[in-house]
Amino acid sequence: MKHLLVSLLVLAVAAPSIAWSEEVVVYSSRKEHLIKPLFDRYTEETGVKVTYLTDKAGPLIQRLAAEGRRTPADMLITVDAGNLWQAAEKGILAKIESPVLDANVPPSLRDPEGRWYGLSKRARTIIYSTERVKPSEITTYEALAEPKWQGRLCLRTSKKVYNQSLVATLIARHGEQQTEQIVRGWVDNLAAAPFSNDTKTIRAVEAGQCDVAIVNTYYFGRIQKEEPEIKLALAWPNQQSSGVHVNVSGAGVTKHAKHPEAAQKLLEWLSSENAQADFAGLNAEYPVNPRVQPTEQVKSWGDFKSDSLNVGEAGRLQAAAIRLMDRAGYR
Repeated sequence: MKHLLVSLLVLAVAAPSIAWSEEVVVYSSRKEHLIKPLFDRYTEETGVKVTYLTDKAGPLIQRLAAEGRRTPADMLITVDAGNLWQAAEKGILAKIESPVLDANVPPSLRDPEGRWYGLSKRARTIIYSTERVKPSEITTYEALAEPKWQGRLCLRTSKKVYNQSLVATLIARHGEQQTEQIVRGWVDNLAAAPFSNDTKTIRAVEAGQCDVAIVNTYYFGRIQKEEPEIKLALAWPNQQSSGVHVNVSGAGVTKHAKHPEAAQKLLEWLSSENAQADFAGLNAEYPVNPRVQPTEQVKSWGDFKSDSLNVGEAGRLQAAAIRLMDRAGYR
């Protein structure tokens, strides 16, 4: 497929005489620059060859389903629990038992049936202008529907799975009727039509087009790294109730893996203290392994209470969330 990028480790081409002890083939919607350094290190440490192919989550999941037993893929890595849940429901991920993964990944960040595990955590939270908003003014996601934020809110398009997952968890907490009222309030308060990505959404707040927005933390991290004096900051909503909405990038072993044991070992390694700092740190995310600290930049954003709802709810209620957003006029 022309849209697929197949990336082979340089060692596999430059040194064909190497006797690889094992091989793992990975399909990944996590971008190459975020996974290649880890795969290179894993090969150096273990002698296991890692071959990977990258594309967006949807095409990869469809490809796995179409390939069936013929698939060369041993592992799927993708972003957002909604995508992981969809992959599991399509029957393309295997159930595995791993005391290592159970110890490294908290229950709320993995599939209860063992079909996928979170590997890095991101918060979808509220960003605000430090020049026009006081931190105390920001309380909850739900409160962004109140009249005080009219003409002051920016959002990314509802077509992105990140917002679908957020609305899905609101449905899990409040039910569809109340959640629809909340989302209609967001739409009423928009300062501009929804943006195509989080970076544009953040820039709109910076430019004064709006005062607050909902974004993933790592998008802010990328901009802040380049512009430390930017007049924006992250707020942590719902600290007196459900907590900040969190999601994951994660992985599972494919149902028809040719090297299932090797794939499980790689998955366990990615969740380990040895790898977690890099897996999360390369993208300004939070490690899922509770024994690993985030980078100093991520730490500087402060501590917060996370939503304890299993992130798989984002997938289970995704279809309902999409229908609800459409009814509410959120495009």
